[in-house]
Parts: sequence; structure tokens; C-alpha cells
Amino acid sequence: MGVSIVPPMPDPRPEAIIVEQEGGVVTVTLDRPERKNAINDRMLAELLDLFGRLPDDPTARVVVITGAGGAFCSGWDLGDKGEVDDANSASRMRRLHRLPTALHELPQPTIARIGGVAAGAGLNLALGCDLTLASSEARFSQIFARRGLATDYGGAWLLPRLIGLHRAKEMAFFGEVLDAAEAERLGLVNRVVPPGELDALVADWAGRLAAGPPIALAQIKRMMDRAFETSFAAQLDAESTAQALLFTTADTAEAMGAFFEKRAPDFQGR
Repeated sequence: MGVSIVPPMPDPRPEAIIVEQEGGVVTVTLDRPERKNAINDRMLAELLDLFGRLPDDPTARVVVITGAGGAFCSGWDLGDKGEVDDANSASRMRRLHRLPTALHELPQPTIARIGGVAAGAGLNLALGCDLTLASSEARFSQIFARRGLATDYGGAWLLPRLIGLHRAKEMAFFGEVLDAAEAERLGLVNRVVPPGELDALVADWAGRLAAGPPIALAQIKRMMDRAFETSFAAQLDAESTAQALLFTTADTAEAMGAFFEKRAPDFQGR
């Protein structure tokens, strides 16, 4: 079911995103196919509102982000001259960067479903998800330098962590378009499958995550996201704290009982 994310605006266009929920899986479709789902102010506002509400929604167990019309997202909408003219403002960039920050801070596991082009800020939005699943028809580019720009939306932080510093610089310096096989080889994506198999793979992974223990998954995500800035000793302390917390939850008790009773656990997120 589509959900209106923001109050009515003078713009007669429909919402820039479509939000659907089935069970614990929330699917967010970037819905500007005529612009290859390029991000504009309206999409930004709708995504920020949604990501602001999801952490407090106990029914949302996993978030899938995808794009309409085949493309994932071609980046920021450079076709709007007014928005481009204002994009060099430091305050505006801070506002734009609220989106990758909000995505990064979601406690739920996130999956990028990449069916076509993912470029610039759109690629970095995908890479900001916890897992990336792509069609063999997908294409990837850190196109910024070819537009006379530096990386944004977290690209300079994400890329070296995913593929190593030298390969990250190669992608960012040249802005070349990579096919899905090369993206998988480099480690930009978790899996690449034929187009007809992508939805089934996304549904399988999302369903398994939605059935998993939400508190434990949130703890795992938080610790791994901080691992590169944390000493080994500090990480062990964080793991000790997380385990102590989890042993107080009903979900861990349920998991232990299910193990001994040889049945599937039923996690409730408490």
C-alpha cells in the first residue's frame, strides 16, 4: 500500500517515493522514473520523514530500497538548475547529507535492490545500505569527477571500506561505468543475479531478516558499523555489553528454547 509521506504540496506530481509494507518488510521505491529516480528536494524530504519514523516502528523489521522503471538512482537531479546553483552552499550540503546519515543510523537491516543504473549520490545511497543485491543489467559509477565535483553522500567513507583505498580512488578519479560483474568482483555488491531472479533473491533475504531477532540484528549492525573506528579492546567491551543486554531479552530466551526444542524461533523484538 502506498503511503503519503509529506503534507500536500503545490506540485501536482504524485509522491516521489512509494512505501509498501508486507509483514516486517518495508519496501521503499524511488519513483521518478522519467529522471532515472534522481533525487530532488521532494524525494529528499519524503525519505527523511520516513527514515525519521522507521526506528520507532516495531512492525518494520527490514527496509528494502529500490527504484522504479528499471534504474536504481542516477544521483542528485542536475536537471534542476535552481537546485544545482544552490548546491555549493555548505548549509545546503549539510541538509542533503542528512539523508545518508539517516539511512546509516536506521537500526533495521537495509537492502539495496539495484536493477539498473546506480550513479553518484544514487550509488552511494545504495552502498550505504547493509546489503546490496543487483541484477546483471545494473551499472555503477562514481561519476562526480566527470562533473567537476567531489564525492558526496558518504562515498569517500564507504568506498575504501568496501573495496580498499586504491580501488576506491580509481573509481572516484575516473568515474567510469562498471558493469555488474565487475561490481561484484570488487565487492561493491553482495550478489548479482539475472534480472528475472532479482526479486526472488531480495524477497528471500528480506524475509529471512524480517524473521530474525531484531534487537540482536540491530546490535550486530551497530557494532560492525563502528568497527573501523574502534580499538579491539573497545570492540570486545561493546560485544560484552551487547551480549549482556541480549541475555535479558525475551527473544534470546525464545531462541534458546527453540534450539533445545528443535523448532524455528518466533522473535517478537522484545
